[in-house]
Amino acid sequence: MPDEITAACSSAASYTGQQVLVTGGLGFIGSNLAIALARAGARVTVLDAMLPQYGARRFNLDPIKERVTVEIADMRDAAALARVIGGQEFIFQLAGQVSHLRSMEDPSGDLEINCRTQLSLLESCRKYNRSARLVLASTRQVYGRPQWLPVGEDHPTAPVDINGVHKLAAEEYYRLYHRVHGLWTVALRLTNTYGPRMDLVTADKGVVGVFVRRALLGETLQLFGGGRQRRDFNYVDDVVDALLLAGHCDDAAGRVFNLGYPQAYSLRELVEILGEITGTPFENVPFPRERSAIEIGDYWGDFAKLAALTGWRPRTDLAAGLRHTIAFFRRYGGEYLDR
Repeated sequence: MPDEITAACSSAASYTGQQVLVTGGLGFIGSNLAIALARAGARVTVLDAMLPQYGARRFNLDPIKERVTVEIADMRDAAALARVIGGQEFIFQLAGQVSHLRSMEDPSGDLEINCRTQLSLLESCRKYNRSARLVLASTRQVYGRPQWLPVGEDHPTAPVDINGVHKLAAEEYYRLYHRVHGLWTVALRLTNTYGPRMDLVTADKGVVGVFVRRALLGETLQLFGGGRQRRDFNYVDDVVDALLLAGHCDDAAGRVFNLGYPQAYSLRELVEILGEITGTPFENVPFPRERSAIEIGDYWGDFAKLAALTGWRPRTDLAAGLRHTIAFFRRYGGEYLDR
């Protein structure tokens, strides 16, 4: 079935029997990660604040609801973190605010969620569980507008929005706690992730989610500025695989790695593929001013360092990934479109 996690099965198997905490585990990537881990026999705890408009929903964990412990708590609550941190061997930090537009409208809120929560988690580990391995989901947004392509980890970081600034700060927190306090940390800079369980309700969490929602509702897709921007896209199974491999790689400690895909697609190509799958038309519309101000242009990442260290390579091309995504939401759309 299209909702089955397949790409990460071999990587997840190395977590069998181990205690794993997934923060933000009722959200998009976190729930897919938790499902892969639980199916492999890991003892999974999910921590999620279920803040409104952040994409968390209990249905995301429906396939494993009897095999996972769910804690509803805010990571800024030190007592709640202390309660779940002890004994965890791996901690995957997927909680966060990911909307670039929202970060510009509410910078203080973004600071709270993307910086204070990180420090809260790191401090809890320093005090109560120094042996846990922490894997942070960061973003390619830390680079800002590329000066060259593909973008490697040596590219200058110059975020164009508040979200990127705070995500970069979070990476530095993790590296600092590795150097100074000896915590085992690694950060992965995710690019455009899509797939089953992605948030389709809000229109500010990524272009693929916006297009998929409109396609499922039979609405014309709106392409800003002709859709000439080229991007790399990662299907969620491949992202889960990368997170799992990084968490078990000794030599990844204290480092930051890009994800990516070998081929870049224009946004026009993206909507054309969606049109072939769903029959949905598209139209060109002017760039909204608020989006144009933080538009980065072409971007695709160089993931050679992660590939060399762990063997990770994305396995799912855009057309296949979109077919699986559409099939999932056609089956479970009532859980994701009407909320």
